[in-house]
Amino acid sequence: QVQLVESGGGLVQAGGSLRLSCAASGTIFSFNAMGWYRQAPGKQRELVAGISSGGITNYADSVKGRFTISRDNARNTVYLQMNSLKPEDTAVYYCNSRSGTYPWGQGTQVTVSS
Repeated sequence: QVQLVESGGGLVQAGGSLRLSCAASGTIFSFNAMGWYRQAPGKQRELVAGISSGGITNYADSVKGRFTISRDNARNTVYLQMNSLKPEDTAVYYCNSRSGTYPWGQGTQVTVSS
């Protein structure tokens, strides 16, 4: 049974930074492309960053240049460094495989105040 546990969210002022972590268990983590997703109130969940098993990254245009996704295969963990945060980044952030095939975790709330 795959389990994903996100952490690191919080309340931050616009322009601030946060680092999210996602610990994975129950899967051969290093083989999987992973992604960070977010869901704002009243909106659909969207993919904001992805990373392949080999470390190739891609980003949504809305976060490009501000967010950085990385992974530590030895720790079965994927990270999202978020800089220059904006109020529109406010959402619950989740990690999952790039195709979203695993059971979703509880997510971590990120709130950016103006």
